[in-house]
Amino acid sequence: MDPKFPNVKLKMTGEDGNAFFIIGRALTALRKAGVSAEEVAQFRAEAMGGDYDNVIQTCMKWMEVE
Repeated sequence: MDPKFPNVKLKMTGEDGNAFFIIGRALTALRKAGVSAEEVAQFRAEAMGGDYDNVIQTCMKWMEVE
């Protein structure tokens, strides 16, 4: 399944594995790519609506995870 925003890249290898840190980096990447504030808020709600695995799965659903 292709991510919703394949042009948005999120580097996760070699980075801090804290869920909130990952969400913060993802939000920054989405904003820098020009994603609307409404969609950024939707991503945030979806990512924060579960456990750590949900954060990872949501990131993979929304952007290209490296």
